Amino acid sequence: MSLQVYGIPNCGTCKKAFQWLADNGVEYEFINTKDHPPTKSAIADWVKALGAKAMRNTSGQSYRALGDEKNTWTDQQWIDAFTQDAMLLRRPLFVKDGSAVLVGFREKEPVIREKLGL
Repeated sequence: MSLQVYGIPNCGTCKKAFQWLADNGVEYEFINTKDHPPTKSAIADWVKALGAKAMRNTSGQSYRALGDEKNTWTDQQWIDAFTQDAMLLRRPLFVKDGSAVLVGFREKEPVIREKLGL
């Protein structure tokens, strides 16, 4: 199994996820989205798998700065926005064997285990 976790190192939710993965002996590759922003095609695949709404980081400054027009955006407009500013992506984002399977880290443990295939 190949597991990649996209996020930023100083994100509290990412740190919580990293600790959980370590505690459960799960190997993963961390990808810092500030240093290595995901490609537009990867983001489009993630949106197709999880939906643009689930992927929005609604608590960040980048999101708040967008203005009210964001409320009527299509998935394609969100893909463009995520591509231009990776800080709009909710974190962490888990990609297993090339497919986005989970975004955020608020699910109950059995759901996290199921989505990560553990």
